[in-house]
Amino acid sequence: MKGGTVQINWHDTQPVLTLDFHPPTGILATGGSDHDIKLWAIFADESQKKLPTASYQKSLSYHSSAVNSLRFCPSGELLASGADGGELVLWKLHSTDDGQTWKVLKTLLFHRKDVLDLQWSADGAYLISGSVDNSCIIWDVNKGCVHQILDAHLHYVQGVAWDPLGQYVASLSSDRTCRVYVNKPQTKSKGLEKINFVCQQTLTKSDPQKLDDSKPTPPKTHLFHDETLPSFFRRLSWSPDGSFLLVPSGICKHLSGPEVFNTAYIISRKDLSRPAIQLPANKPIVAVRFCPVLFCLRGLKSAGLFKLPYRVIFAVATLDSLYIYDTESMPPIAIFAGLHYAAITDISWSPDAKHLALSSRDGYCTVLEFENDELGQLYSLSETKKPVGGNAHSAHLNPETVTMEIDDQDAGKLERKANSKPIEGEGTQNLSASTKNSDVKKTTKKRITPVAIN
Repeated sequence: MKGGTVQINWHDTQPVLTLDFHPPTGILATGGSDHDIKLWAIFADESQKKLPTASYQKSLSYHSSAVNSLRFCPSGELLASGADGGELVLWKLHSTDDGQTWKVLKTLLFHRKDVLDLQWSADGAYLISGSVDNSCIIWDVNKGCVHQILDAHLHYVQGVAWDPLGQYVASLSSDRTCRVYVNKPQTKSKGLEKINFVCQQTLTKSDPQKLDDSKPTPPKTHLFHDETLPSFFRRLSWSPDGSFLLVPSGICKHLSGPEVFNTAYIISRKDLSRPAIQLPANKPIVAVRFCPVLFCLRGLKSAGLFKLPYRVIFAVATLDSLYIYDTESMPPIAIFAGLHYAAITDISWSPDAKHLALSSRDGYCTVLEFENDELGQLYSLSETKKPVGGNAHSAHLNPETVTMEIDDQDAGKLERKANSKPIEGEGTQNLSASTKNSDVKKTTKKRITPVAIN
């Protein structure tokens, strides 16, 4: 593993607010405050000594304001981009004599204020967007119109996520709530079902862990940061198999002291009413993103908290650091700190899991490169080829057969650890020699250990 901040002029030194890899080709798209979307080809250094390089390909110019979020549809044929002022644009990939080019297909107009996050459904037929106007909108992409408005939030909607199995959507707002909506289809006159999402869970407060039964029950505490969080983005994400939801911008307080620490929450598909695990961090967590590829188990003796037949890898970004987790290991497998001078804004994995990119308001992007089989062997699903894209395998999974379970024995150990000192000690940084010699700046870090929640 190696990587660092790529010193090129991404968006005329203006903040880079979002990025995403094109599923079929691995082209990286970035959006920023210069109103443009830029496409980049990412190349690995053959000598394995230098950082990956980014080569500018072309710009997509249409927006009249800062581009806050962009996401390719699973097939790669369409690109959605959301900007300030409620601008939401669909781009379509066209084949020409000179190659391929992106052209504006539709503009989706209904949001009254800035669009902050986007996510496609697994089949690419629908799109969900979150906005500063406090609403989420589900769009019918083929018709180019509003399909449903979810307006229960009381403040900015800063993150949205679509369950790859199609049963749920989730949203995260600066009103300190995460809402999970379940699809309860409505039957049309011709017998066809129409998707219809209804709020099933609202996560806002939790019961603190009680250390002494003789003392009265303490009041509930908030699960998430309020609107003073210094970031416009709270990008949450479903795992590629749909087994769990990862939610950033969390806070947690233990009764052993007044200290409040930052965390991300893992919510199991089996119980969406409360977090199952928390991932503490030294600073507020603003974005999370799953690797689109599943990996074979390595059979480690120090098994993690998850009972899955494969390994899921995901990245967690704070305002200034990046943690990479593996569901077969309890602590993070890598920590990168001091990468940027301003807040991190977005994360994206390449479709082949060779690269991980993150953007920042300082005008630069960091690209990490993983060597062959460094993350492990690809997991092959029955009667399918090895997955190489974000949703290539989701159709073969279902909520009944693919679920996350928490190992009770490990959970008990972590609960006792959480009741004493949740984040103390030396930092954890499992990096290869090439990474340690890169441009990554190192800072003193506390121990980061996932904590199971009763």
